[in-house]
Amino acid sequence: MSHGTELDAQLTGGLLHGWQERNRRATIPHAIAELRKAGNLENLRRLADPSVGPYRGRYPFLDTDLYKTLEGLAYEVGRDDAPAGARAFYDEVVELLEQAQAGDGYLNSYFQDPDQPKQPWSDLGWGHELYNLGHLIQAAVAANRRLSDGRLLTIARRFADLVVRKYGADGEEVVDGHPEVEMALVELYRETGDEDYLTQARLFVDRRGRGKLEHTIFPGEYFQDHVPFRELPSVTGHAVRMAYLAAGAADVHLETGDPTLLAPLERLWDDMVATKLYLTGGLGSRHSDEAIGDRYELPSERAYAETCAAIATMQWAWRMFRATGRAKYLDVYETVLYNAYAVGLSADGTAFFYDNPLQRRPDHEQRSGAEDGGELLRRAWFGCPCCPPNIIRWMSELQDHLAVARDNVLYVGIYADARLTANDLTVKVTTNYPWDGEITVTVENAPPGERAIALRVPAWATEANITPAGEQVDGWAVVRRTFVAGDVVRLTLPMAPRAHGVHPYVDAARGAIAVARGPLVYCVEQQDAPAPVDDLLLSPAAVRAASVREQDGHRVLELTAKVAPAPAAELYPVISEQTTQQPTQQPTQQPAESAVGEVPVTLVPYFLWGNRQALAMRVWLRTEREH
Repeated sequence: MSHGTELDAQLTGGLLHGWQERNRRATIPHAIAELRKAGNLENLRRLADPSVGPYRGRYPFLDTDLYKTLEGLAYEVGRDDAPAGARAFYDEVVELLEQAQAGDGYLNSYFQDPDQPKQPWSDLGWGHELYNLGHLIQAAVAANRRLSDGRLLTIARRFADLVVRKYGADGEEVVDGHPEVEMALVELYRETGDEDYLTQARLFVDRRGRGKLEHTIFPGEYFQDHVPFRELPSVTGHAVRMAYLAAGAADVHLETGDPTLLAPLERLWDDMVATKLYLTGGLGSRHSDEAIGDRYELPSERAYAETCAAIATMQWAWRMFRATGRAKYLDVYETVLYNAYAVGLSADGTAFFYDNPLQRRPDHEQRSGAEDGGELLRRAWFGCPCCPPNIIRWMSELQDHLAVARDNVLYVGIYADARLTANDLTVKVTTNYPWDGEITVTVENAPPGERAIALRVPAWATEANITPAGEQVDGWAVVRRTFVAGDVVRLTLPMAPRAHGVHPYVDAARGAIAVARGPLVYCVEQQDAPAPVDDLLLSPAAVRAASVREQDGHRVLELTAKVAPAPAAELYPVISEQTTQQPTQQPTQQPAESAVGEVPVTLVPYFLWGNRQALAMRVWLRTEREH
């Protein structure tokens, strides 16, 4: 399937636009200051002048934090309201990269460091040199497209050409320990037309799992390198690596049409969504190796669900949508966007979560990696700060993931106030989504001839209504006609609160209830409940009766929950036959718990939790079922 024609999109208002404004006003200036403080620029500068001091930081891939930030800045520095100091920082980094690049095109401030005993390409499992190149390429393509600035593209191509010479069809058969370069090389091919880059991306996908990488510290599964990609039985290993690899394979399929890639991509996606993805769209259940875990292994308080994994999952989802046109991929994309991704950034835009649990216990102390101490909730920066600049670049690019034009059809998949233009058709989208479900699409300019506007109907929207009437096709409501300026298409989505249960194999949340409204998952923080959140009992009826209230520009839910009596003092008390679940009951049912009272409770969107005092939080609440 064709992946569509070029589309111009601009966010003009609403929540996503507000997030971008916060990105410009707060997050980017904060990140620039943190990058300077961390020594990322000095690591490049010392290659020409070692007197500036030793290499700063413990990891060999810290250049990527500059590259991801540059990718975001490529969208911002040309604006009239560009972030303070952004242009000067952008130019300074580009000039340092030009000076630091070796004669053969190699570029990595860690391995080029004069005091570093390791040699370039000596540790592909953990050196991340190709991962670095991937983020450099993505920054370079963004700068060339958005700013018509080819300096980074020249740098990136020199490095990429070195890789093609060294690891191409006639070179060493290796792969990088951290997939990422695959989708970047495909994008470089799209930008330059040089098929060597597409071939290299395909080679890296095809070689993985064939014994081309030395595995240290963790086994091959961690690197998705224990079996060939097409034979993977399930998404596995390091969550970010897995989703980046899948996104790269999807890009290779998009450009080559290789059906032997699409089939495993669809199989892996469906298995992930059915057995390994959190309700919030988070991916990854294990802290020890930042890994995905087994099927149904989805603990709430120990969910890793790294912010970078959320971004990687969205990248994979978007490519699967472009490859198939199916709305189900955007359903997941949207869930991740408003929950697993958005929660990674504080409300003021200057603090970050690395991992994103679905529960915080009252005595939990937030710790990230091997670092000792630190804030109880979000942190200003990290020793391995991959997530903050990743948030920045994705936030700057939100408008690129709203819609696609293909075969005279404009597919509007993510709803926000926006102006979209493709094939001489310009529409204005007006909505207060995700707070309400009214989406209005007004045609501002239309060429002669029949066109179609397709609006995604999310899977949770069981009673959506579109006017004028259109056909329902695979998750899309499609209106087809000869449009003229002034025509209006309206989609109404039901936004009643929903009670979600959980598969009986998910032991961590069996029998519990979570609450969602539209694409937003909700949670309760201890600040908003007069009883301990661990003692609250929630019923589907209480969720259905919840009222919606505006608070600080957002929508919160107010409902009544019952309160369980204080639990037994014993950790594992003996239970009698009378209190044991009867064998005839279904696994998803549990006896109703007794209650000692009722209390009013306010639920807030999950992405907003953790912006106040560090108290308990829950997405999944104990169940008080009606009989």
